[in-house]
Amino acid sequence: MTRRAEEVIYPTDAGLYCVPGDFYIDPLRPVPRALVTHGHADHARPGHGAVMATRETLDIMAIRYGDDFAGSRQIAEGPVRIGAVTVSFHPAGHVLGSSQILIAPDHGPRILISGDYCRTPNPVCQPWEPVNCDIFITEATFGLPIFRHPDPMTEAGRLLTSMAEFPGRPHLIGAYALGKAQRVIALARAAGHHGPIAIHGALKRLCDYHVDQGIDLGPLVPATDPGEAQLILAPPSAFASPWVQRFRDPVLSYASGWMTVRAQARRRGIELPLVISDHVDWPQLTATIRELAPQEVWITHGAEDGLTRWCEIEGISSRPLRLIGYEDEPE
Repeated sequence: MTRRAEEVIYPTDAGLYCVPGDFYIDPLRPVPRALVTHGHADHARPGHGAVMATRETLDIMAIRYGDDFAGSRQIAEGPVRIGAVTVSFHPAGHVLGSSQILIAPDHGPRILISGDYCRTPNPVCQPWEPVNCDIFITEATFGLPIFRHPDPMTEAGRLLTSMAEFPGRPHLIGAYALGKAQRVIALARAAGHHGPIAIHGALKRLCDYHVDQGIDLGPLVPATDPGEAQLILAPPSAFASPWVQRFRDPVLSYASGWMTVRAQARRRGIELPLVISDHVDWPQLTATIRELAPQEVWITHGAEDGLTRWCEIEGISSRPLRLIGYEDEPE
């Protein structure tokens, strides 16, 4: 008997639930068994009975929540049988350890849950991998035609140009602790900045972990003692705290896909907006759907209505899941 997609997986208040496997994907509250796509706090929460994820995601969860973040943990290695489905993890190109999760029931559609994903090459994680599927469950964080992200190296060049034009002003970049901070550092290195980069204490453990995994971030120093470092990275929340006042006449910058919207930059008081995103933009999102050619598209969160309308025009069956609890760019 062939299962319908809704008999394999459906949204609940706790997140997406796989019936024949009896597990949740990126659950929003503690559940007996969770499969986690990546380590951002809105997808990877503590308190589950058991967690399956990539080795890097499990390590990141332990760094953020402590070694007892779950009752048990299992590294996702190759296809694995869970109940009446086969599950496999595939690179998502979002942050270190991020994955798409493919659910293949014995009799029914192949369902791919993308988590958060990005197709632009990222020096700090594995590239996105296309996976054949019947149902594609996608985010739509930047699911509107206005979002067309520039080449990240172009943005890194703009940063270095500003540093050269204002050598006496420290450049403070707001960048999320997992993924964005390390990517900005790697991009600055690739663009030619080889001097020390100062980092806020909230970034240190995750930067250290990336270095332990063989990702070269160059010389890093604490922001409490930046020395000659002209480039300083901090979590965006630091910009709203007294911490930022220790720097004289800083150039405030923020690395985010949302910096496409100049009103957001002005509202935050950002002098140097850097459009660097770890999500697909509109052309990548629509190109991915065309490339995978699924029978149906389900949309977890973001600009669901915009993508649903595009699918309708393209003759692709789709529906928004309107899952609550996943942020656009989590810290």
